[in-house]
Amino acid sequence: MQSIGIVVIGRNEGNRLHQCLLSVVGEGITVVYVDSGSTDGSVTLARSLGAYIVELDLSIPFTAARARNSGFAYLLQIEPNIEFVQFVDGDCRVVEGWLELAQRELLTQHDVVVVCGRRREEFPNNSIYNLLCDIEWDTPIGEALACGGDSMMRVTALKNVGGFNPTLIAGEEPELCVRLRQAGGRILRIDAEMTLHDAQITRLSQWWKRSLRGGHAYAEGSWLHGAAPERHWVRESQRIWFWGLLLPFLAIAAVWSTKGLSILLLLLAYTFLAYRVYQNTRQRGLNTREAISYSLFCVLDKFPQLQGQIQFHLSRLFRQQRTLVEYKN
Repeated sequence: MQSIGIVVIGRNEGNRLHQCLLSVVGEGITVVYVDSGSTDGSVTLARSLGAYIVELDLSIPFTAARARNSGFAYLLQIEPNIEFVQFVDGDCRVVEGWLELAQRELLTQHDVVVVCGRRREEFPNNSIYNLLCDIEWDTPIGEALACGGDSMMRVTALKNVGGFNPTLIAGEEPELCVRLRQAGGRILRIDAEMTLHDAQITRLSQWWKRSLRGGHAYAEGSWLHGAAPERHWVRESQRIWFWGLLLPFLAIAAVWSTKGLSILLLLLAYTFLAYRVYQNTRQRGLNTREAISYSLFCVLDKFPQLQGQIQFHLSRLFRQQRTLVEYKN
């Protein structure tokens, strides 16, 4: 597997980084670890395990996209003839056998430029929020519009589109996939275990920040690629504004004239939305408890996502630097 290189990114991941690196080192593959200002000894740990190290300049705002670009550039300096690069977040472990499967797909399907598989939450029973992550990542098999942070990419395709957009604080992988698809590439999700993720989300405030970040990503993605025919994340953004702002605003504005009936109708609308999500998740094979939990949080997350949308548009309007939204301890 000399044609594969690995780029791991992280910041204060502690033991999660240790497990991540152990899952990829020792395979005869070049591993580059990119550190975004860790204070927990991550750099020393990665170096001791044989990874090449890139430490990002602290004076420039951190983003995962910037870290991946830096790691990719350094990987090409070490291995200029590398064909494929596997990107891994430092809180994930690569499943044994994944690299061979992904490489095989890229070798046999030359128009495929990104291959991803199933990312699982390693501890879904530790909290409802970890479970929500696991459900969220169970996306359909086959040709896809986008990938996540863990994926194997064709080096030539990634170079041709200029890599990740380093200014994005979230949603950088789907944005990259838009450009890869516009250049004629295909994104493929195969039916295989890829990585095990340790979310460590135990509090509502952490979940709220993660959802806020998602709303910000939807807003920025639609701003960059919302024009036809792509319409990237336009529909998702419209739903956030409708369910998170327009509908409750109209209901509250009509409270006096409807003698409170508008609030009841608002609650019925949210119930209908939750039921639709519940039906969909049950059809995907989730049990009753999982489906109910996921559907309720899909309604609730419209509000932190709305906050993220508003923050993006305000920062764009006032030309403010957008900063990373971190939700982990």
